[in-house]
Amino acid sequence: MTSAQPHFQTDFPTSEFERRRERLFGEIGGARAVIAGGPATGAFDRFRQTNDFYYLCGVEVPHAYLLLDGKMRWTILYLPRRDPKLERSEGTQLNSSDADRVRQITGVDEVKPLEALTNDLRETTQIYTLHAPAEGREACRDTLLHARQQIEADPWDGRPSAEQWFREKLVAICPYAEFLDLSPVVDRLRLIKSHREVELMRRAGRLTARGVIDAMRITRPGLFEFELAAVADYLFLRSGARGPGYRPIVASGSNIWNAHYFRNDSLLQDGDLVLMDYAPDVGCYTSDIGRMWPVNGTYSPVQRELYGFVVEFQKVLLKTIREKRSIGELAREAAEAIRPVWTDWGWSKPEYREAARKMIESEVAFTHPVGMAVHDVGEYKQAPLETGLVFALDPQLWVPEEQIYVRVEDTIVVTPNGVESLTRDAPLDLDAIEQLVRSSHA
Repeated sequence: MTSAQPHFQTDFPTSEFERRRERLFGEIGGARAVIAGGPATGAFDRFRQTNDFYYLCGVEVPHAYLLLDGKMRWTILYLPRRDPKLERSEGTQLNSSDADRVRQITGVDEVKPLEALTNDLRETTQIYTLHAPAEGREACRDTLLHARQQIEADPWDGRPSAEQWFREKLVAICPYAEFLDLSPVVDRLRLIKSHREVELMRRAGRLTARGVIDAMRITRPGLFEFELAAVADYLFLRSGARGPGYRPIVASGSNIWNAHYFRNDSLLQDGDLVLMDYAPDVGCYTSDIGRMWPVNGTYSPVQRELYGFVVEFQKVLLKTIREKRSIGELAREAAEAIRPVWTDWGWSKPEYREAARKMIESEVAFTHPVGMAVHDVGEYKQAPLETGLVFALDPQLWVPEEQIYVRVEDTIVVTPNGVESLTRDAPLDLDAIEQLVRSSHA
């Protein structure tokens, strides 16, 4: 009888994590970096490792720690000891007794139990730690920072962040060490995706688009918004995703005005539009999308006027973007290309014409990076675009006088030849969308 092998990620080879750690060594010089993985949640859930920790070693075990010695270019992974009771209940997981196996699948130099970290840190004079909040399941840096503000504003809470707590523990062990912020370093590494990361995000993008298509196909008046998310959930899970990359946005009618609407409990009404924005977590990577379609299968003249123009602008942007160009240059070029279309569009109201002008003359379409989090880390707007950059292309139009909000969103990756839309399978063409929605009404 052979013993069961611990479950472990298979999306990346050991060499991928080794390259990432080598790049980090190049950033921290002779200092040390110590990173805490995610804790156990105490829930009957599937553990989802925090993004920075996973990025550097791929280990999906709670209460793990990673020490990277820049001077020696040596990496030590600290794992909990074997828990026989837990293994009988839930199956085997990687632990400090599996040193040979762990080194083989992570490429780290040593594996030790948790209590060894204290001794290994003594006499350290320069330590990098993560100051930014750790992204876990369905979380982004911006959502976590907002949650932190809520905690600090609560007079009955105010507890320190996990990152602050960890630094205080380290200070107690190394009182004379200089502490530096590792978050900007890892942010830069994560911003530009490798070939394997892009391939994983292609899978996520295809599933994202198929989830939207399946939602279009069942749309009809009288359904609840959450039913559209449910068909996407089914597709994501049966295709091997770990679950959602973020909570679903399925907004109909006036709910669309709230760009991050999440309650999804309204009935779909004849004559309304639906905005859907939902993507899976595929191997700790996700995607982002935005499509709007009519509940009854036919865009009204105003819906076609506004959504149709945003779609045309999206098509222009996709043709315009290329590497080694700045956001400002690309935004101006796209605005000039769409201006004749805007001039001749035949706007029914001056407010609509003005809203479209503001959209095309801004950089609003260039929103956030996408990767391990839907609002991924890193800053890409201050330098020319690079091959391997993945971000959400998201032109948005607001008509505040009527509380109208319209957007189209795709996840794109910059390539040497322009861009590739990872969510391109979800149709942009309005006639094709109408045909999909009407197929459920037959």
